[in-house]
Amino acid sequence: MTIGLISDTHGVFSPEFREFLEPVDELWHAGDWGGDDAFVQSIKDFKPVIGVYGNCDGYPVRYDFPEFQCFEREGLKVLMTHIGGYPGHYNSVARSVIMEEKPRLFVCGHSHILKVQWDEKYQMLTMNPGAAGLQGWQVVRTALRFKIVEGEISGLEVFELPR
Repeated sequence: MTIGLISDTHGVFSPEFREFLEPVDELWHAGDWGGDDAFVQSIKDFKPVIGVYGNCDGYPVRYDFPEFQCFEREGLKVLMTHIGGYPGHYNSVARSVIMEEKPRLFVCGHSHILKVQWDEKYQMLTMNPGAAGLQGWQVVRTALRFKIVEGEISGLEVFELPR
């Protein structure tokens, strides 16, 4: 199964991102969708979506997507939220859910900084795809694409688009 991972679109889903994500089976969105209902629906129409709401998202997005998603794909337990942090620096709510759910992959957004890092303490990979949208201070807009086969992640690819 091929996964596309984005976050912080803030109402922008550029054609270049669509092209990079075209081969994926499922799209994961780690919050701060932005835009209106039509924007969110355009992403849902593009690919099957698993997502969470972000701190900038209003009630229409919050009705469709929860604060946390915990699910399994191809034998890999995944935990997703918008504001989560990274190894050694998780926020207290995310840390408690991590300790309860024990995922092998933790996904978050919010920082607009692409980061993929192994967490030795919790024995999980953490992924933040950075920001796909234009809002914020990032110089490069980013997304991730990877495969999950029999519980293992492989073929991680980074997409970068100058702002």
